[in-house]
Amino acid sequence: MKLSFPAFPPVPRGHAPVAPPSPLLCLLTCLLALLVLAGCSPEHEGQAGQKRQAGIPVTVAESTTKTLPVELTATGHVEAESTVEIRSQVTGTLKTVHFREGDSVKAGELLFTIDPRPFAADLAKAEADLARDRAELDNARREAARYALAVQKGYVSQEQADQAATLVATLTATVKADEAAANRARLELEYCSIRAPFAGRTGELLSHQGNLIKENADTPMVTLKKVQPILAAFTVPGHHLQDIARYQSAGSLKVLATLQKYVNDPPLAGDLVFVDNTVDPTTGMLRLKASFANGDRRLWPGQLVDVRIELTRRPDCVVVPSQAVQVGQEGTYVYVVKDDQTVGYRPVTPGMLHQGETVIESGLAAGERVVIDGQLQLADGVRIEVRGQGAQPGDEGRRSAP
Repeated sequence: MKLSFPAFPPVPRGHAPVAPPSPLLCLLTCLLALLVLAGCSPEHEGQAGQKRQAGIPVTVAESTTKTLPVELTATGHVEAESTVEIRSQVTGTLKTVHFREGDSVKAGELLFTIDPRPFAADLAKAEADLARDRAELDNARREAARYALAVQKGYVSQEQADQAATLVATLTATVKADEAAANRARLELEYCSIRAPFAGRTGELLSHQGNLIKENADTPMVTLKKVQPILAAFTVPGHHLQDIARYQSAGSLKVLATLQKYVNDPPLAGDLVFVDNTVDPTTGMLRLKASFANGDRRLWPGQLVDVRIELTRRPDCVVVPSQAVQVGQEGTYVYVVKDDQTVGYRPVTPGMLHQGETVIESGLAAGERVVIDGQLQLADGVRIEVRGQGAQPGDEGRRSAP
């Protein structure tokens, strides 16, 4: 760079001549000029340009292809497969309770015992009446046989023979009534022992030892629920009925259930066992039920569960993390990372969601990188710097130089 110094003006007449600048002042002026030139060197200009061209930090992920299940999702509640309210079929005093409330019981296990003594006495009386009437019937039959023989020889009249036959018929009916009464008394005695109709879980005990139990009372003694297997009831929009019927005809439909407070636990697998015969005309919903083995008893009646019905499996789906898909005034879009570390605005058509990923129906190919965090600062053509957990291997080497 060429340096020039201003010329000193001529000394006007009548004034004293001005002294020329000292060598020290000239030296200081030259050093200052060199420092200014050094500050404007190309190296410093490059560093300033690097700062101006720094990319926006973002997190990226690569689109992939997967085979995904085609599912229907719903929220349902758990129901016992069977529920029975245990009531006494006889009136009597509750003698013994053979379980604790909340216990698991087996099928046929003894639950309650009603005091059997009055019923045993009734049975004994009914059996005695039956034995008496049977003895009278046997005697009447023998006498009727003698009258039948005597009437043939003319020893007795036909009327007497008919009376003997009528007595046999009457006593026969009496014996049958006695047999029915004995059977009834025997049955009531059996009713004194109340047993579980199936294996299940008992609820709150509402009748305690010593209470007088009425026959078929309004309040049950205890409620028994079958929880192995167990059901989950839920509803789906009625327009899915044809899809459910078509895929169910090819085989049993699998149903996955997840407890709402334990979303990180592995889902429970079951089968669709019930499709209602009517779509609710007021809501347009179809009621369904799925059965689960419930071996570990993770499901309990009354719980809320998230349910997924797997209709079929769809191969070669292009998927990206759901946070990559943005919604703007022109529709849904993603930011695609280019080779020069800039981003491009790309409209896409999203499909179904599955476990935090979105299927891209059109607009994106497998293997392309998309921005999943930091989109608010981006625009088409903006330079980026890949950071964060979503960065792919080799991203550091692909960053452009300043």
